[in-house]
Amino acid sequence: MTRSAVVTGAAMGMGMLMARKLASRGWRVFAGVLPGADTRDLTNGVDLTVIAQDVTDAPMVRAGASRVADALGGQGLDLLINNAGVANIATGVLEAVDMTEARRLFDINVFGMVNVIQAHLPLMHQSRQSPRIINFASGAVRVPLPCSAIYNMSKYAVEGMTNTLRYELSPFGIQATSIEPGAVATAMTANPVEGTARIWERTPPEIRSRYEARIRPITDDLGRRLLDSNDPDVITDEVLALVDVPTLKPRYMVAKEVRMLPLMQRLLSESAFERLIARQFNIQ
Repeated sequence: MTRSAVVTGAAMGMGMLMARKLASRGWRVFAGVLPGADTRDLTNGVDLTVIAQDVTDAPMVRAGASRVADALGGQGLDLLINNAGVANIATGVLEAVDMTEARRLFDINVFGMVNVIQAHLPLMHQSRQSPRIINFASGAVRVPLPCSAIYNMSKYAVEGMTNTLRYELSPFGIQATSIEPGAVATAMTANPVEGTARIWERTPPEIRSRYEARIRPITDDLGRRLLDSNDPDVITDEVLALVDVPTLKPRYMVAKEVRMLPLMQRLLSESAFERLIARQFNIQ
C-alpha cells in the first residue's frame, strides 16, 4: 500500500527536498506552501499535491487537511513532517528584541506547528502503517548562543511539545520525534555574515553601545562558521531514514557539529559544558 505524507514549509529548502524525495520514492505527498509561493522547483519532475498552507492560519490549515482527507479516502495519513519555521526575525540581544516579531516567530514555529498537528492527527489515527510525526527543533537548544533567544525559546517549546505527544500518542501506535539539525545551507542561512551584521544595525543605539563590544565578536564568529553549513541533501537523507526506523527515539541530532553534543552533555556537568561552549566562542 502506498504511504502518504504531509510536509510543511515545502516551497524551498529542506521542506522541498524532503517532499520531492518522498514523492520520487513512491510516497503520496502533500506539500504545504505559503499561498502564492512559486512551486515550479517543487513540482518539477515529481508527482505530488501542493496544499496552500500558512501554518499560522488555523482555518486554512484545516481546509488543507480536509483536502488531504478527501484525497486519501479514509486510508489515513502515515507521516507528518513539521518543517515550516523561521529564524531571521526577533534576533538580537534579549534586551532589544522586538516583541511583535517575537510573537510572530512563536506563531510560526510553535503555534503554527500545533495548528498543523491538530488538523492532521485525526487522519493519522486512521493510518495502519506505523504513523509518525517528525518535528523540526534545532541544534541551537544544545548551544543557545547570544542574539538568538526567541528562536531558541521556540525550539525548546517544540521539544517540550514533542515529548508530551510521545506519551499522548503512544497508546495509539503513533510515534513522534524531534530533529535537532545543525546549520544547514538553505535560504534561511544565506549570507550569514551579512545577516549577523544586520542584527547590530537594527539594535537601538543605547543598547547597542552596551552590548556590541562584548557580544559582536561572538555573532561575527557565528556568521563565519555558518559559511560552512551542512549540505541539505545529506541532512534530509538522514531525516527521511527515520521513516523506516521501527521505534523512534525522542530526538535525533543530525549534522556534523551537533552529533557529539549529547555525549559531551552526559559526560560533563551542565556548568562544565557551559564553560566549554563559552571558551569555544570566546564568551567572557
